[in-house]
Amino acid sequence: MSYVEVPGAKVPIRMWTDPASVEDVALRQLQNVATLPWIKGLAVMPDVHYGKGATVGSVIAMRDAVCPAAVGVDIGCGMSAVKTSLTANDLPGDLSRLRSKIEEAIPVGRGMHESPVEPGRFHAMATAGWDDFWGRFDGVAEAVKFRQERATKQMGTLGSGNHFVEVCTDTTGAVWLMLHSGSRNIGKELAEHHIGVAQKLPHNQGLVDRDLAVFVADTPQMAAYRNDLFWAQEYAKHNRALMMALLKDVVRKEFKKAKPTFEQEISCHHNYVAEERYEGMDLLVTRKGAIRAGSGEYGIIPGSMGTGSYIVKGLGNEKAFNSASHGAGRRMSRNAAKRRFSTRDLEEQTQGVECRKDSGVVDEIPGAYKPIEKVIDQQRDLVEVVAKLKQVVCVKG
Repeated sequence: MSYVEVPGAKVPIRMWTDPASVEDVALRQLQNVATLPWIKGLAVMPDVHYGKGATVGSVIAMRDAVCPAAVGVDIGCGMSAVKTSLTANDLPGDLSRLRSKIEEAIPVGRGMHESPVEPGRFHAMATAGWDDFWGRFDGVAEAVKFRQERATKQMGTLGSGNHFVEVCTDTTGAVWLMLHSGSRNIGKELAEHHIGVAQKLPHNQGLVDRDLAVFVADTPQMAAYRNDLFWAQEYAKHNRALMMALLKDVVRKEFKKAKPTFEQEISCHHNYVAEERYEGMDLLVTRKGAIRAGSGEYGIIPGSMGTGSYIVKGLGNEKAFNSASHGAGRRMSRNAAKRRFSTRDLEEQTQGVECRKDSGVVDEIPGAYKPIEKVIDQQRDLVEVVAKLKQVVCVKG
C-alpha cells in the first residue's frame, strides 16, 4: 500500500497503515506531535503502536529542534545480522547446547561481563575509534559519570524486554546470526537525565503533552543533549558489534569442522536521531521504532520470537523520510499479553524454536505482536525483501 494522509495541526500525518487500525491513544500521541511548532513532517510505519514518550513506529522530522522523549530511553537500539557459510544441514537436531553456549558468552537481562571485553581479542572486529569513543565519556553529562565502570562491563551484553540473540535459517537453508539490543543502562540514564532537563525549560511549558518537551538549536541544553545522544548511539553500535563478535566466536567453536565464515554484517539503529536534508531543509529526523531505508540501504525487520524476520533493501521513499518499520510492532501491551496468554500458549507458538518457554517471557509471545507478513506487505513502496529468516534458536533476556 501507499500512505494514507490524516490531517494534523501543523503537518499532515502520513500513515503506511489503515488509520482505523491504530489505537486511539497512539493516534492522540501522533496528533499531539503534529502540533509542535518545529515540526516539518510526520510519517507513521505499519508497526505503529502506543509508546512511552512518543508513538512507536513514528518518524518525526523537525527543524532546529529535537524531542528526547521521542527518541526514547534505549538510545540507539537496533539490529545486527550476518549470513554465515553454514547451512541448516550443519545444525544438530538438539540445539540446547548451542543456546547454552550463547548464554554463557553473552550476559542477558541486567547482567554484565565480570570485566570489560577487549575488542582486540577478536581478529574479525575492527577496533578503530574504540579508545577515542571511551575518551569522549569525559564529555557526557556529569549526572551519569559514576556509571562508567558499569557501562564498560555492560558493553557486549543483551539486556531484557524484546532484546534477543538468534540463530536463523533463510529460505535457501543458509544460517544467519541476528541480534537486537541498544545502549543498555547508560543510554537509559542519559535519556532520563535530558528528558528531565527539557521538561523544565520555559519554551516547553505550554505544550499539549509534557513528554514532547524539546531542545532547540543554539542553546547549551541542545548542545549537551546532542553530544550525549550521539555518544549513546555509538555505544549501542559498539555493543551490537561486540555481541556479534562474541556470537561468531561461539559459532566458530561449536562448528569447528565446518570452518564457518561470515559475510559482511548488516546493522541498523531503530531508535535514534539523524541529521538529514529534505526539500531543501536541514532537519533532525527522529526514528522511534523505525529504520532508515534510503535507496539500496540494507535493513532488518524482525518478527516476534516464533515467527519470521526479514532482511530488506530500502527504496528511498522521501515521503517516509527514507524510513521503514523496525519490526512487527506490538498489538497488545506486556500486561495484556500476560493476562491473555499462558506458558502453554507460549510453548505452542514457539514450537520448533530452542528458546525460553517460561512465564518470564510470556509478554514476548508471538500472539502479542502484529503479523509480520502483513507489516511487510504494507510497506512495499518503502523496502524490497532480500531474505526471509526463521529462527531456530532464540536467546531472551
